[in-house]
Amino acid sequence: MDLPEDNPSSNALPKTPRDYISQPNKVPGWLIAFGVSLLLVAIIALLLGQRIGYQRGLSYAAEQAKKTAAGEEISAENIRALKTKSDALQSQLTTAQQERDISLANLATLRMDIQELKVTNLQLAQGQEFLTTSLAKKGGMDLQVIGAKIAPLPENAYEYRFDIGMVDASNQAKNMVPKLTLLDEVNMVEVPLEPSSYPIKGVARVRGRFLMPKNFVPKQVKLELSAGNQKTEQVYDWQLGKPIDDMPYTLEEAPEADKRPVSAPDSTPSR
Repeated sequence: MDLPEDNPSSNALPKTPRDYISQPNKVPGWLIAFGVSLLLVAIIALLLGQRIGYQRGLSYAAEQAKKTAAGEEISAENIRALKTKSDALQSQLTTAQQERDISLANLATLRMDIQELKVTNLQLAQGQEFLTTSLAKKGGMDLQVIGAKIAPLPENAYEYRFDIGMVDASNQAKNMVPKLTLLDEVNMVEVPLEPSSYPIKGVARVRGRFLMPKNFVPKQVKLELSAGNQKTEQVYDWQLGKPIDDMPYTLEEAPEADKRPVSAPDSTPSR
């Protein structure tokens, strides 16, 4: 009997079947290298992506922080500006309220003064009516000059003021016509009066202005009056009187004719 070891058939068996059985358990080297390369690339890409994302995140956060800080600064400036404006408006409002209160107080005072003046005027009118009625019952009062005044103005102009008194026996107002004439040694210049006539029942005040003719120097002033059936005439010496310190520079700056009563004539009538 032959031993197995000595059997030439066992030694002659081909080795291919055993190699074939162990082939599937081995991985080629190039495949391992390729996988390792992919893994390394993935790791590097992951690291780079993480780093880039981190940097971008930091940049975005910094930019947002700057915008937030700028926004907070702008808001603070706006708040300060609004507060300043609010304080200014409050100050203006306070000033306006104070001015309003002062104006209202002045208005109340003016109303009281006006009311008092109305009462005074009514009393004066009542007293004048009583006097004129009393004078009329006694035959009236003749036409006469109560006061006369001529004052210089700028630009060779003059202002005349005459207070005339008369009460007719009929106790009715009469139409009074004044006539003013300037006289020198040989010449006469009639001054146009505006208005040319005045109603008179008690006291009439004749006021106006005129320009002195060039190179004319009056010596006397004649005032003629006529009302109803009465006439009167007064002649005054021309006198400039005392210098006027507060005379305006031009005629336009001069106020309206003085309406105050004339206390007395500038000079005694010549006749």
